[in-house]
Amino acid sequence: MQIDLNCDLGEGAGNDLELLPLVTSINIACCRHAGSPGQVLELLRHAGRHNVIIGAHPGFNDPENFGRLEHSLSDEQLFAECLYQVGALSALASFANVKLSHLKPHGALYHQASKTKSLAKIIISIAQRFNLAVIAPPNSELQTCATGNVPFYPEGFADRQYLSNGNLVPRNLPDAFIHDPAIAAAQAKTLIEKSRIETLCIHGDQANAFDFTKKLRLELEKNGISIRGFK
Repeated sequence: MQIDLNCDLGEGAGNDLELLPLVTSINIACCRHAGSPGQVLELLRHAGRHNVIIGAHPGFNDPENFGRLEHSLSDEQLFAECLYQVGALSALASFANVKLSHLKPHGALYHQASKTKSLAKIIISIAQRFNLAVIAPPNSELQTCATGNVPFYPEGFADRQYLSNGNLVPRNLPDAFIHDPAIAAAQAKTLIEKSRIETLCIHGDQANAFDFTKKLRLELEKNGISIRGFK
């Protein structure tokens, strides 16, 4: 049993370089919900030295709410926004002499596109344009639209609790997060076995993300799960 360990970075949390050696893939903010071009370029250069898999992490242009509030953009507006963000990150990656591998929407865009076919089609069209795989929830509209079009890697979350219907517990509820790496590893094993996830997310902006990730790796190994980047 194996899993890719991914982390959302480039969001200004200040711990990106600490987390890089602990994960196998990263999703870099495209400077609209968070981050800046200078921070991202530095991160891309360091990521290249660590040989991690690098992906684009576009989100709604709403830094005040960290891209975590839903928005009602037209299809044309959303396409242009995602094209702009992924295109800019692609240019920075090219300058840093690294290659983008995948696209993972951020925050509210991730959740809206996972359940809305029209939004999912736009995300997949952007991934096709840049020859990228897509990371998103299993059994989502994004997975359906990706089938036959782009490679797809179903994702689970290490540091978030799930509802009985498979959705994440809303962030505003007290039990939304998992802080115990042993519990996170046990949940990951269940997600691998039952939901067939291939990549496990850690949020880089969470408090104690470094210690949590370091201990999580050990707990995953105790559960018979090896950590390897997806192909």
